[in-house]
Amino acid sequence: MGIYLPIAEISVNVFVLLAMGAAVGFLSGMFGVGGGFLITPLLIFYNIPPAIAVATGANQVIASSFSGALSHFKRGTLDFKLGGVLLAGGIVGSTAGIYVFALLRRLGQLDLFISLLYVALLGTVGGLMLVESVNALRASRSGAAPALKKSGQH
Repeated sequence: MGIYLPIAEISVNVFVLLAMGAAVGFLSGMFGVGGGFLITPLLIFYNIPPAIAVATGANQVIASSFSGALSHFKRGTLDFKLGGVLLAGGIVGSTAGIYVFALLRRLGQLDLFISLLYVALLGTVGGLMLVESVNALRASRSGAAPALKKSGQH
């Protein structure tokens, strides 16, 4: 079943979008990963223009973050002081991002910049995962179990 997205000016399958939202919400709930980190590239790969994917992905992030915060609040694991500091930093970062977004749009380089930034971000994450996997493989071949660090240790 297709729906027309007037801002993106394309028709898409609503079930594909529902599946994307459910998958990203599930992963966000299970692992605490940021939804925008996942939903924006998925939307871009589904041919949603990058500028629209970035802005629209914020809706999904708000929904999954709010439901996750409620769940942790009920368990007593929500640190309001830490959350407040992170919120303040997020507001500053988002405001700066909006200004850069507007500047790049005026210059006509927004889609290119977002695409290149995602390639760099995902490439960096992939590279770090590769290094970690190679180190774990070397450790397992040498007979030593990989050492896990406790939180706060360096």
